[in-house]
Amino acid sequence: MVELLDQGIYLLKGQVILKDADKLELAEINNRLAYEGLEPLLEASIEQERARAGTIAFQILADHNRAEDKKNLRLRFDALASHDITYVGIIQTACASGLNEFPVPYVLTNCHNSLCAVGGTINEDDHVFGFSAARKYGGIFVPTHQAVIHQYMREMMAGCGKMILGSDSHTRYGALGTMAIGEGGGEIAKQLLERTYDISYPEVIAVYLEGCPAPGVGPQDVALAIIKAVFKNGMVKNKVMEFVGPGITNLTVDYRNGIDVMTTETTCLSSIWRTDEQVEEYYKIHGRSDAYRKLDPQEVSYYDGLVKVDLSRVEPMIALPFHPSNAWTISELNQNMADILHQVEAEGRKLIDNPNVTFQLTDKIVNGRLKVEQAVVAGCAGGTYENIVAMAQIIGKKSLGEFSLSVYPSSQPVFLELMNNRSIEKLTIAGASIRSAFCGPCFGAGDVPANHALSIRHTTRNFLNREGSKPDNGQLASVALMDARSIAATALHGGILTAATEVDFSSVVLPYTFNQEIYRNRIYQGFGKPHPEEDLVFGPNIIPWPKIRSLPENLLLKISAVLLDPVTTTDELIPSGETSSYRSNPLKLAEFTLSRRDPQYVGRAKAIQKMEQKRQALLEKGQGFEEIEELFLANLEDGQTAEQLQNLIINTGLGSIIFAIKPGDGSAREQAASCQRVLGGDANIAIEYATKRYRSNLMNWGMIPFSIDEDDKGKLSVDDFLYIPEIRKAIENGADKIQAFIINSHGKNAIDLKLENLSRNDRDIILAGSLINYYVKSNKG
Repeated sequence: MVELLDQGIYLLKGQVILKDADKLELAEINNRLAYEGLEPLLEASIEQERARAGTIAFQILADHNRAEDKKNLRLRFDALASHDITYVGIIQTACASGLNEFPVPYVLTNCHNSLCAVGGTINEDDHVFGFSAARKYGGIFVPTHQAVIHQYMREMMAGCGKMILGSDSHTRYGALGTMAIGEGGGEIAKQLLERTYDISYPEVIAVYLEGCPAPGVGPQDVALAIIKAVFKNGMVKNKVMEFVGPGITNLTVDYRNGIDVMTTETTCLSSIWRTDEQVEEYYKIHGRSDAYRKLDPQEVSYYDGLVKVDLSRVEPMIALPFHPSNAWTISELNQNMADILHQVEAEGRKLIDNPNVTFQLTDKIVNGRLKVEQAVVAGCAGGTYENIVAMAQIIGKKSLGEFSLSVYPSSQPVFLELMNNRSIEKLTIAGASIRSAFCGPCFGAGDVPANHALSIRHTTRNFLNREGSKPDNGQLASVALMDARSIAATALHGGILTAATEVDFSSVVLPYTFNQEIYRNRIYQGFGKPHPEEDLVFGPNIIPWPKIRSLPENLLLKISAVLLDPVTTTDELIPSGETSSYRSNPLKLAEFTLSRRDPQYVGRAKAIQKMEQKRQALLEKGQGFEEIEELFLANLEDGQTAEQLQNLIINTGLGSIIFAIKPGDGSAREQAASCQRVLGGDANIAIEYATKRYRSNLMNWGMIPFSIDEDDKGKLSVDDFLYIPEIRKAIENGADKIQAFIINSHGKNAIDLKLENLSRNDRDIILAGSLINYYVKSNKG
């Protein structure tokens, strides 16, 4: 099904894979090409560096690089996108940093907060703010229920050879020839201020597709098979996945989009696909023929690894709680159900680590089959046109009885065409609930199941509490990911897990017509037409970011959380779901930080923050430090003179820090970092960071992304202090390591903290204390 080769390979003419080939002679190459029935090459040899430039990714990155250095890229994007959980903070950051006008098309969608019922008027207040920003600065505003963010970007903004940056982790339009990256809000703000996105040139992994999927096998099945193969070994982490091979031709564009959007769950940086006549037709249907051009690897291209997928061998899949990589074929689960579910229960209980709740799946076994209580198909992954057509073909007008099935078409144009071809009619008569375009079920703000229920979903994630449960209140439900086709087959059988390959149906792809009038009548198209004289409209919940200090000479940090899970998701750092109502209020949102993972964290962080606020107040007044001397005397060197102690207090900032093995998998939401900063956090420590975007978020909020060796993780405990002398000097001077000291009742022990892969710009932002401070300082200077 999926084969991995974690070594460099050459691809000849986009079809022939050559392994272990540092340099090949012309005769060897041409013999292989002749065997494959392809024309010979004219080159006499292959040089690796030249062949690296033969990938599609290289061509697009080179076109968008603003630096002379091809190894350290400084990228500018063609368009930007944000939704209503992120755009308020981004615009506030950019405004505080000197924003005058959106320099490139910036799409503000309203697909995340639109159905939240928490907090009174504040969701709609955010939308009013967003519209006022689109008018003032020249943006594109997509009102609620019109389209989920990524469907709109596919339909209206993607283009072959383009690059798009979005403040949502599933920003992926590779199947449409667009390299897209999901990042935290700070990186969007940089682009709005006409700065660059700075990264080292990423490795590129070939995803070679061959064969044709069997009827009933959908894009989520292919995606889950790939995620299962590459997530845990980190093979594609922070790399570009380039989809090549003859199998692409056997997939429709909607099908490709469905696979592509899930590449986020591999932790790759971005994705890109070769394009063909089907992509050309997609752009023609959407009235944007000029957005198409053919993209292909050059005759010789070099990749840093290979993921080979035989589409004909992919089977219907299910990703059990609590990660998309926890995937099994449905047939495998049915054959070994008790053993697999016991294993998942054991792993899940370790992750939950809460005696107040019980996680159980084996009680869902009925006559040897798994029975689920609810099904949802939604968002950028599930709510696409062909997925819902296939569901209607499987279910027809047969009764679903008491089984709960909700279907969210991804945009109003998709919804209209599903009405026109009567797919909506069939599903509605069968008993499905048809909703509007909304991302809620992906992050716990829609269709929350009952306590202990198991929901199957064609959405992007099934992390712990992603469906909206609250373990601290004794509530726990869970989600398994499946393809829409197998969800329809399961719904048809009253919730008994059923693969779509087990049912007979006509899998004919119905033609699609895109009605542009829907968007023309409703979307605000303001790019290039700013109204600087107009004011931003603030609701009572929209407040500015609190003042953040710059990096002090030394730091004395209280270890306020230690997370020993193999991976810590952004959902655990700052919960999704109902908390999204408070995204525009940093102080209120920060109260939820780590609330479902370590409820005492906020109190610990606030306690040391209060001492830092007192220190700063005394500094401003020029008064003595008697009130806080005890904290320093208890944790630092004995035998200091009064003057030395005073200087130490003046130059040493107090704050909090968390340790996690591998933090940051999942969402691009910058709030996973900014909430720690609002509570006085100065740094994270990790063995490694799960994603570049989380690490970027930390630095853009002035937090230091320390890392340590695996052997040192046992040295860190909650309530210990960490003293880091001369940290400002180390950051300024480009140090890649600094010695710190863990202080507790056992004494004072040294530990080495690594400062890995920090660019000059990263260091300057950390020194300033945040991206906002950095730009304010730059504008003054």
